[in-house]
Amino acid sequence: MPSPSRRLFTTVIGTVLLWSLPLPSWAQAPASPEPTRIALRAARLFDGKSDKVLADAVVLIEGASIQAVGTGLSIPSGARVIDLGDVTLLPGLIDAHSHLLLEVDMESSDGMLSTVAQRSTAERALLGAKLGREMLEAGVTTVRDVGNSGLNGDVALRDAIQRGWVQGPRISACTRALAPHGGQFPTLQPPAQALIEQEYVTISGVEEARRAVRQAISDGADCIKVIVDNGHNLLSLEELKVIAEEAHRKKRPVAAHTTTDESIRISVQAGVDSIEHAYSLPDDVLVPMARKRIFMVATEGSMDTCDLFDAKTGNAEHQRKMKERCRKSITKAHDRLRRAVTAGVRLAAGSDMYIVMPGLTRGQASVKSFSAYAEAGLKPVDILRAATVNAAELLRMQDQIGSLEPNKLADLLAVEGDPLKDIGALKQVRFVMKDGQVVLDARSQKERVGESTR
Repeated sequence: MPSPSRRLFTTVIGTVLLWSLPLPSWAQAPASPEPTRIALRAARLFDGKSDKVLADAVVLIEGASIQAVGTGLSIPSGARVIDLGDVTLLPGLIDAHSHLLLEVDMESSDGMLSTVAQRSTAERALLGAKLGREMLEAGVTTVRDVGNSGLNGDVALRDAIQRGWVQGPRISACTRALAPHGGQFPTLQPPAQALIEQEYVTISGVEEARRAVRQAISDGADCIKVIVDNGHNLLSLEELKVIAEEAHRKKRPVAAHTTTDESIRISVQAGVDSIEHAYSLPDDVLVPMARKRIFMVATEGSMDTCDLFDAKTGNAEHQRKMKERCRKSITKAHDRLRRAVTAGVRLAAGSDMYIVMPGLTRGQASVKSFSAYAEAGLKPVDILRAATVNAAELLRMQDQIGSLEPNKLADLLAVEGDPLKDIGALKQVRFVMKDGQVVLDARSQKERVGESTR
């Protein structure tokens, strides 16, 4: 009887010989299929750059990429023709300030804290898969997820979408936000302090700031999110400079959460890439922001949002005061947005949507928030650019997404009407494509009758 070592040797040799033999034809791996060719037709097209629509548009797509865009293009043999009819085609929308792993009920008294305390990162990532699908079906094909994702849940969701495990938008993930001590939570008792580190990397000092950026990049961050002020503490200019320096050394943009004059000023001085929220926007930062090409991600609210506050309290006087306070706040926010645009500050659209909005999916609620820019007086074309080419540049993905042109990824949506005349047309989504794959086709069976392969 052969010894164990002899049997092992024989088994290994046999296995090697077996796998070295040519496979029978039925066992051979199939050849890679030819890239799918698709020709999209639409009455109108906005390419993300021009301020006019292209009439009778054709977009030729091969695999995941756009090959050509124009009027009356010759459609290659074998291409699947999708005639979308009386719609406007435009680049897939980009939400530069999303929170896919966070959902808070408006009636909740403790906001985000209960989510962090009661839901694991795994559960929140599954929630993110649901909300991500809703974003995609609303025409948002890319998001920058700016934290509040537990222990790197946004990275896990990003990778799952990339691998095709779930459907969702392309994600630029920030991992845990860097923050002063306390994060964005109210004062917590010592036994609950560990919850802070699930959501934030708290820093104190220049070297801790540098280490935190390196840790975020090691964790898979595409961007760095910084909570500059949290109501209790404020990061220093020196800490912010190191964060920006270290992130830029590794080609990662920095998003700065700011709510006060002082936090905005030091963020601009430090050279971050975007100012998030900027509820307070002093005039003296406008010129430096424009000169340094720092984006403003104005997470606007629309006036009708005020109707949702305290809708169930039953206290009419309290409800009236809350609505009045809400409207004053939004009026002030619209004013600061107009001042920024007048000064030449570039905008990137961000919804900051994490509240459950009655009757709306996460995607619908996020896109609806873009209409707040129109309330502030922005032109539809400027709003569309903020949600396409500008946001793509902020994410450092302008060579892949943000406009409809050859060699870019085939991320598109089609809406009824003309969003260059009425931005509200973004609510009427008929068709969505990401990476050349049809995600949503809301056409009726009758409308699809003419579809063919040339």
